[in-house]
Amino acid sequence: MAMPSLFPSKGILWDVFSSQAPYDKYHSNPPMNRDLPYSLDQRRFSAWSAADDMKTKAGALSDEAQREISRASAAAQAKAGGIELYSLKYYSACTFGGLIACGLTHTAVTPLDLVKCRRQVDPKMYNGNFEAWRKISRAEGLRGVFTGWAPTFFGYSAQGAFKYGGYEFFKKFYSDLAGEEAAYRYKTWLYLTASASAELIADVALCPFEAVKVRMQTTIPPFASKTFSGISTITGKEGTAGLYKGLYPLWGRQIPYTMMKFASFETVVEAIYGYMPKKKSEYGKGVQTGVSFAAGYLAGILCAIVSHPADVMVSKLNANRQPGEAFGPATGRIYRDIGFMGLWNGLILRIFMIGTLTSLQWGIYDSFKVFMGLPTTGGAAPPPKQTADL
Repeated sequence: MAMPSLFPSKGILWDVFSSQAPYDKYHSNPPMNRDLPYSLDQRRFSAWSAADDMKTKAGALSDEAQREISRASAAAQAKAGGIELYSLKYYSACTFGGLIACGLTHTAVTPLDLVKCRRQVDPKMYNGNFEAWRKISRAEGLRGVFTGWAPTFFGYSAQGAFKYGGYEFFKKFYSDLAGEEAAYRYKTWLYLTASASAELIADVALCPFEAVKVRMQTTIPPFASKTFSGISTITGKEGTAGLYKGLYPLWGRQIPYTMMKFASFETVVEAIYGYMPKKKSEYGKGVQTGVSFAAGYLAGILCAIVSHPADVMVSKLNANRQPGEAFGPATGRIYRDIGFMGLWNGLILRIFMIGTLTSLQWGIYDSFKVFMGLPTTGGAAPPPKQTADL
């Protein structure tokens, strides 16, 4: 079957412009539809007709998918029996939302993380990211490009659960301690304190898996092929302390990162809704999750810059710290080797990676909250008394 042409034939052109040559009677094709002054005969432009059909079918599929999601959401909410804000069910839902948001997104960007870690440890190993992926795929295949995906998934799933669930808990806890008006007046400090408290706990869950991941990614060939065999190898040589020797620099990286992530996200969300003509509650699910995605990307850029020096040091310590070497001397030795500028190796790649990660995490997290019938994060309203004064 011949592929339909996007361009009009000679006969069609003659039909359209035949009034300019009234004595020439060349009409090789049927007359065009003249019902509308500028209508096109779909028989002559069948490719355009096919495109319209595809758009119609795609719209129908999208509508059907939305209906299926709505039905699934209603079923999930019915099974949960209704979730009251700040109840145990609420915190459980937030914890699970954080688990899937962080676990899936960090695992998806494993190829970026692999190259970042190797270039942080040895800046001369690759000249660029694409060269790195080409060399790795040639030597180890596609599986090599995803080296470290399993500890990444386990570690960041655990971290995301404690981070998001903990943030929701501590935000409410500190807000109740401060009182409604003070909590709103000093809301930025509330966001910073709640996120720091949650991350302090979350990193304890992440640290063993991060140690395995970094060693997998920075040793060639990887020192272990599986996550838990890697944990056994480390504990067999260095004891349990070997899994946590990067905890202090991990806190140094992740706590400022998370404080910036949550405080800037909440602030940007509030600013976006402040510029919009209606209140947050008056917008639909799509708009609210779109705001979460946009605010998450801006927050991610700030997070990457603030936490990058500590991220480099975590990679160096996990790869190069000697058995029994204290944290302080090890950090000083590494800093003397790489200098101040060495702390910024891989920053551009990390900005791209963290910006994308953070936006996707907030998008997934808030989408899950909406799915469970809960409000999205951010856009805090003033307390009733202050609203009345305004």
